[in-house]
Amino acid sequence: MILAAETNASLAQMSNTLVYSSMAVYTLAFLAHIAEWVFGSRSKVGRTAAALTPSKTAPATVSVQVKKAGGTAVLDRPEVVTRSAAGTRDVPDGPGAAGGTVKGDLYGRIAVSLTALGFLIEAAGVISRAIAVQRAPWGNMYEFSTTFSTVAVGAYLGFLVAKKNVRWIGLPLVTTVLLDLGLATTWLYSDSDQLVPALDSYWLWIHVSTAIFCGAVFYLGAVATLLYLFRDSYENKLADGGTPSGFARSVLERLPAAATLDKFAYRVNAAVFPLWTFTIIAGAIWAGDAWGRYWGWDAKEVWSFITWVGYAAYLHARATAGWKGRKAAYIALIAFGCFLFNYYGVNIFVNSKHSYAGV
Repeated sequence: MILAAETNASLAQMSNTLVYSSMAVYTLAFLAHIAEWVFGSRSKVGRTAAALTPSKTAPATVSVQVKKAGGTAVLDRPEVVTRSAAGTRDVPDGPGAAGGTVKGDLYGRIAVSLTALGFLIEAAGVISRAIAVQRAPWGNMYEFSTTFSTVAVGAYLGFLVAKKNVRWIGLPLVTTVLLDLGLATTWLYSDSDQLVPALDSYWLWIHVSTAIFCGAVFYLGAVATLLYLFRDSYENKLADGGTPSGFARSVLERLPAAATLDKFAYRVNAAVFPLWTFTIIAGAIWAGDAWGRYWGWDAKEVWSFITWVGYAAYLHARATAGWKGRKAAYIALIAFGCFLFNYYGVNIFVNSKHSYAGV
């Protein structure tokens, strides 16, 4: 018994060390992402090359050769524009944070490699914590936070492995992960301990794991939505003949087009929304087993439902004429704000039946 306790304590200490080590690696990844944006600044040649590069939203110009009196004249075929929806601008995606430069791309690849290394180290820390406590490693806010950031980075890397153009998420993601882990290790840390009887259930694995995954993907959607609003304003200013600042041109023109960002945010939010619905249903079933009632208007239950309503309203707005675009994006950000308050606000500032999990 004493030997087992010492082993678990050693594993818990190892878990803490791995989490701090992952923070060090994520810091290096953060610096590499910054270097990617800085050294990937686009020259005049880079701008011209990007403008001439064919893309899904801006088809390449096709030249037609016509023989004429012993010579050859070249006529350019007029560009054919196909709009997906009324008011949609057909703007090509930017070249990414690297700016289409070899040096910027090198720093970007280093940043992604460091992010992957940080993910592996942090995942090892989460697994060590699980072995130490001999249960699911999300019994309190510290464990939830470390697991949440691990899943968020894993989802980002999964998109990259699937050949999706999402490297632009790297900088805000790593920044958020560092803030999340800093908050977790500084203010939310709790020693490894066993769960109270109400939490000691297989539903902990089902309900909380799906909540963590949903939150991580909702986060990626929120980043895309926020960047969409900035990029959309930038494109509107250009369309109106305005002159954005040098900083705005340097950053925003390298992002995907507003339509691309909006589409990505919609797809990830729509894909994970059914899983969030299942999360609430699973929580209700667990509440029935633990407390003898499926729904009691507890603060956590209420804000989980408010979050569900927020994302349902967003999905409905995306399908409603006059509510697409910026209006729907604001609803998505409000919905994600409800998710954040459900986690931080309810757990820290509101007394509820879920408070026994501890900070």
